[in-house]
Parts: sequence; C-alpha cells; structure tokens
Amino acid sequence: MTTIQLSDDDNVVTAIKPLDVGSEGASQLIPRGHKMAIADIAKGQPVRKYAQIIGYAAEDIAKGAHVHTHNLEFRGVDTDYTFSTNLRPAPTPGQQDYFMGYKRESGRFGTRNYIAVLTSVNCSATAARMIAAHFTPERLVDYPNVDGVVAFVHGTGCGMAGSGDGFEALQRVMWGYAKNPNVGGVLMAGLGCEMNQIDWLIEAYGLTPGPLFQRMNIQDVGGLQKTIDLGIQKIEAMLPVVNGVTREQAPASELMVALQCGGSDAWSGVTANPAVGHACDLLVAQGGTGVLAETPEIYGAEHLLTARAADTATGQRLLDLIAWWEDYTARNNGSMDNNPSPGNKTGGLTTILEKSLGAAAKGGTTPLTGVYKYAEPVTAKGFTFMDSPGYDPVSVTGQIASGCTLVCFTTGRGSAFGAKPSPSMKVATNTEMYQRMPDDMDVNAGTVISDGKSVEEVGREIYRMWLAMASGAPSKSELQGLGDSEFVPWQIGATM
Repeated sequence: MTTIQLSDDDNVVTAIKPLDVGSEGASQLIPRGHKMAIADIAKGQPVRKYAQIIGYAAEDIAKGAHVHTHNLEFRGVDTDYTFSTNLRPAPTPGQQDYFMGYKRESGRFGTRNYIAVLTSVNCSATAARMIAAHFTPERLVDYPNVDGVVAFVHGTGCGMAGSGDGFEALQRVMWGYAKNPNVGGVLMAGLGCEMNQIDWLIEAYGLTPGPLFQRMNIQDVGGLQKTIDLGIQKIEAMLPVVNGVTREQAPASELMVALQCGGSDAWSGVTANPAVGHACDLLVAQGGTGVLAETPEIYGAEHLLTARAADTATGQRLLDLIAWWEDYTARNNGSMDNNPSPGNKTGGLTTILEKSLGAAAKGGTTPLTGVYKYAEPVTAKGFTFMDSPGYDPVSVTGQIASGCTLVCFTTGRGSAFGAKPSPSMKVATNTEMYQRMPDDMDVNAGTVISDGKSVEEVGREIYRMWLAMASGAPSKSELQGLGDSEFVPWQIGATM
C-alpha cells in the first residue's frame, strides 16, 4: 500500500511514501504525506479529506496531480450547526483502574510533588530563578518525595490594564498553578509596585497563606539578594512538610489529561490523534477528564464538536469562542488560516481546516461536557474544552492552570516539549520521526501505518502509559530536564 484514502467521500488520497510519476496514477511527484487527486476537481470545487471539506481548488486540478498549498485555497467556515445530535456513551470499562498519586487537602490527587516559585511580574523573575536554582539535586537528596523546586516566570504582570481579559487570565494562571494537585508548596514572589498585586490575587481567589503558601515582595524585603536569601529560607522550611506526603492509591477518575498537539503533519489526524482520542475515551469511561484546547486548531471542525455537546448551551459556548477568534484575528489583520506553520505544510498539511479536522480527533468520541475560558478551573468530568491559542506553550500553560495533571502531546515533525509540574508524554505520528528522535518520543503511533496496528491498540498503549506516568514513571521529556521554560501565560490586550 502506497496511498491511503480516509473516506469513500474523499477526492484525495495521502501518499504513504513518495510517489514517482506514473506510480499509483501520479502525474507529478507526490512527497510523502502529501495529497494526490483521485478525480478531476474543477476550479472552485471543494477538496475533501476525512469526508469533510479542507479547502477549494484554486485552479482546475487533474486526477493524479499533487494537491497542496499551490492549488488549494482556504475559505472561511459557513456551517449549519447542530447540537447534541451525535452523543455516544463512553465504553463500559472492564475493571476499575488505579494509579499511585499524592492526595491534597482539596481531595484531588497529584501525579508529581513540586514546590513552585511563582512570580507576579517579570521584575521578580531573576529572584525566582535564583531561589529555585539553589535547590540542586544534591540539596534535595534528603527529600526523595519532592520532585523539585521550579520557578514559573513570565514576561508580563505590569504595563497592563488592571481589569479585563488579560489581567483576569494572568490571575487565573497564577491561581491555577498554585492550586494544581502536582504542587505541594508555593512561594509567590513580586516586586511590590506592579499592576498584578499578589494580595489582590489572594483576596480574589480566597487563597490562605500558611506554611505551604508563602509570599513576599522585593521592595518590602529590602532588595534582590535579601529576597533570594529569604526565599531559600522559606522553601527550606517547606521541604520536610512537602516530603512527608507519600503516594497512595487513587482511582483513574482523578486524572485530568491535557490533550495537545504540536509540529503536526499529515499523519497526525490518521495515527496519533485518533489513538489519543481512544485513550481519552478509555479515561472518560473510568470517570476521568480529558481537556482539549487550541481554539484556532479546531476551526473548521467545531461542527463535529457541537454535535457532541451534552446540551445546546455547551455547544453555543464553543461557537462563541469561534466568533471571538474570528473577530480577534480580523482586527489584528490576520486570518484563521494563518495557523498552519511552514513545518506543518512541509509535512503535508495545507489549510487550517485540514489541520483542525485532524487535531479534533484527540477528543475521542464521547460527549462534550464542558467549555471553559483560558486557565479557568475545569470542574466537569468527561471530555471538555478550554479556550487557548494554538501556540503550544501558551495552551499547555492554560491547561495546567485549569487543573491538568498529565499532558499528552502528539507530534509529527518532532516537538521537544515538556511542561512542569505536569509530566508530558510525546506521541509520534510516524515511525520515521520516532526512529530519528528516540530520546524524545514516548509512544510510536506511526505503527498504525508501518506495522498495521489498530488505532485502538495504540490508544490502549497510551492510556496504560498515562497510568504509569501518573504513578511516577518518568516521561522522556522529564528524563531530559524539559519543563522549566515552557510556562508562558497568554498575554491578551495592550502592553502600556
């Protein structure tokens, strides 16, 4: 087999290996992962893949021709939406599954046990980094239950409006990281005069300072070095308490997994994303939660999700996000089709419609039970959605702030990514890349094509690895030390 047709309704196939002229009827060279027309497509007519429209012929396309960005054009979505018309229950689990996690006062279970140094503003970033850097593996050797001390720093917090979307999103991120079950202790560090005041956050979100929740400002303490010294002292006092928490058995229903993709290619929607979708279905069947995000990367596939919405209100919230993004990109002189990157296109993707149809597969098949703002706490069980940009570090930051304790990240081009405090599993979409980057990839979903495995088989492998990682098994990204620089809150609005 050298090509794959995903639906009988499609008028293109995808090349599993490069096609020379004459091979499989190709009239042009077709690179691996790229599309070939299997029928004549007149100018202006739709091009279909996944039995869905991925764009329109920009010129007459002959049977056997290469179909890509040079002859396929994007048009905005114009869809008649339905709500709750495709509700499929989760599969019935054969048994109750468990993992070994850290139980918190909230009743939730973490998969890791970090101490977080959170900054209210960029001005305190250096202090936070220096505090965290003090706690080397050698200094933590007597605290085996502590996964590390991590500084979560960012480039905003001042020069911004004291209300509105941007301010509220940043405060939700800070609150969300402080309350994430993977965090056992928190030190918040500020400058003192910034717009994003720590005391306002504490008041707004009902946070209670105590032995495992400390705060300080550089101006009040008396300068940078005094702040670093005090911060080290505060964390040294936390360490024995955080270390005293040990893993205990927890049901799989306590897991919340961030469903993410980056460096996508033509195989993302064929192998890895559907396999992650099946793993999500298995988790939902256990009572757990999957959180899809990246609103621009479901554009053109949102009608598939509204049909799965548990009720009309949930589906409408998703459409309201789509409308906001259309307006947001338009007023910034952009287009929803700006999203596919050069790497995505080299890997065979063309329009955002094609990319989105593959990306949405990570959400599996169960009902959509909730739609949330960026970094808003996810409270619903089952398959949910959180608003975010498609930029991976920003999106994952929001998902972790929303409560995700694991990250499952599919990639076709090969993303090197990790995100503390939640371990990140990477799923390769194709065997060639998996073999090229073995130190970065945890699962090879490319075996769906190269070895004839089923999507369900790979999905079960991914789900089992979620349970293992939740119990402490390190991901490839953790083994390489990734995760300290991927904290990137979404900056919405003007910097003043």
